[in-house]
Amino acid sequence: MSRHLQPAHHRLYQISTATALVEGIYQGAVRVGALRKHGDHGLGTFEGLDGEMVVVDGHFFQARSDGSVHECGDDVLSPFAVITRFSPEETIALAQCPDLAHLTSAFDALRPTENFFFALKVKGRFDYIKTRAMCRTAEGVPLVKAAAVQPEFEMRDVPGTLVGFWTPEYAKALNVPGYHLHFVSDDHRSGGHLLQCRGANLRLQIQREGDYHVALPETEDFLIADLNRDPSADLAKAEGERK
Repeated sequence: MSRHLQPAHHRLYQISTATALVEGIYQGAVRVGALRKHGDHGLGTFEGLDGEMVVVDGHFFQARSDGSVHECGDDVLSPFAVITRFSPEETIALAQCPDLAHLTSAFDALRPTENFFFALKVKGRFDYIKTRAMCRTAEGVPLVKAAAVQPEFEMRDVPGTLVGFWTPEYAKALNVPGYHLHFVSDDHRSGGHLLQCRGANLRLQIQREGDYHVALPETEDFLIADLNRDPSADLAKAEGERK
């Protein structure tokens, strides 16, 4: 039995839930300084849905809807974030990556189960990257409505890093099911939520998470919100590439 429980030392720490985001709960619940204590790899968003959080090697970046990226100070607030300490268990080289579906298929081959969470990292030079960044949004505006006006950005021949997670379907009320990846360029001038990518000679790394901890906000809006609705359809619409 102990052999099967070995990955439990990898701990995934999360603030709030995906359902709360879907319902428009964007009030900051924790500061970046507190998140640093729980890991060096992750993603999320910021108070008021003000852009995308990208956590790479302990650095917290904010990719905003005006296309800018800057490193965050400890006092910046977040309503939703997912963090872990990343020490990959497996690394492979992906010679050709024609699109995002090919990338996720490569990670599928590295996942031995559908029932654990996995932390993911991709590093290399990308021929093409497409991202989006949420605009600052009023509290209570549903995520799917906020996502309908999000700006999208296209980059070519850009070195950078993708960070993110794979979440089991059974956890869809807590986190975004399936693959969820954010990007930041090596020069820290561009980034956001990944919509599409293409590249070659990419380095893929994966880590299985055996301990999942969710800290629920004590904000007024979270306490009174109705979080019973299935968020799946809205999450898929908000997180995916617009057709």
